[in-house]
Amino acid sequence: MVAANKKVIQMKTSVQIGKVMGIPIKIHISFLLVLILFPIIFSRESVTGFVDVESVPLRYALSLSLTVLLFFCVALHELGHSWVAKGYGITIRSITLIIFGGIAAMDDIPRDPDAELRISLAGPAVSLMIGVFCAIIYLILQNIAQAVQTAMIPDVSHLIWSLAFINVMLFAFNLIPAFPMDGGRVVRAWYAQRMPYLRATRKAVHLGKMIAIIMGVFGLFASPWLLFIAFFIYVGASEEEAFTKASVTLEGVKVSDLMTSDVAFVGDNMTVLELLQVMFGKKHHVYPVTDPSTGEVVGMVAFADIQSVPMDKHNVVLVRDVMATDIISIFDDADAIDALRMMSMHKIRHLLVKGRITGRVAGIVSRIDLIRSIEVLGYSERQNS
Repeated sequence: MVAANKKVIQMKTSVQIGKVMGIPIKIHISFLLVLILFPIIFSRESVTGFVDVESVPLRYALSLSLTVLLFFCVALHELGHSWVAKGYGITIRSITLIIFGGIAAMDDIPRDPDAELRISLAGPAVSLMIGVFCAIIYLILQNIAQAVQTAMIPDVSHLIWSLAFINVMLFAFNLIPAFPMDGGRVVRAWYAQRMPYLRATRKAVHLGKMIAIIMGVFGLFASPWLLFIAFFIYVGASEEEAFTKASVTLEGVKVSDLMTSDVAFVGDNMTVLELLQVMFGKKHHVYPVTDPSTGEVVGMVAFADIQSVPMDKHNVVLVRDVMATDIISIFDDADAIDALRMMSMHKIRHLLVKGRITGRVAGIVSRIDLIRSIEVLGYSERQNS
């Protein structure tokens, strides 16, 4: 169970179920597996589950109730992050419940170590408070059970105890000092108070990877779950390091600094054969497609879009038949890191760049442009340090 706050993440297979503090609360399609698997797990588990409940319908009803309450607590955990983040002016686009927990999709974590520390600790603090509150309710129910003989109180009290126990475990798990857990951000915030942000990230990532390796070794002999968590931590740490390197390196760089302004337009009524001739001459990877009658950009076409067209159809199939019509654009004065985020969010390799003032196509920026810039700027920084 993971309740970690992430950078902007788009969940296309999610359904909004409500809003809290103006933040859309969504359920990912994977959550349907939770409603099936978790009740089964809890119905067969003895510590936090209800294997000792004799009535099968009651056993599964309690297991399902614990599942729903648990993910309600995960949502509160993410709202804890979000509430503090909003206080620092960070936009929270949504909170999505997935099979492994919850994701608060926020624009970014601020570079201010104190702000990152408070945002990171807010979620675990909520989980701990829920755990303590449920523990108090459990003790009260235990006292009532001693005074009143009723069959339901032990079952309900065990439900509350399980909720208390799991929330305390969520608190502890999320404070493991490794990305992508909150504890990794806490460690980075501590380091960032003493050194540059990128170096602080690398130190926190190194610590997280060491923990993942140790956990993986134990997992070989103890539990496959530890192996899974170790892999999750190692990959999450690597991703955090890569994103932080990109964001720090591209700081102050605008899309206009990296884009290709020599844009070649093609008409949507061109054949694939004619398009290939343009590609051979211009040597570009992607081309905006226009409607010749209006001059309006109606799509984008890249070499990958025509690779599946048979050779004998090149003079029959038109560009409009293979082009991508979902045009994603960005303004030329936007930050380069925002372009990288948009590409990751939409799973695309190119963005159409428009002039902020003119509103017209000013160029194209690609993932390759961004990656090369990160490599060159990063190399320059290392040479000058």
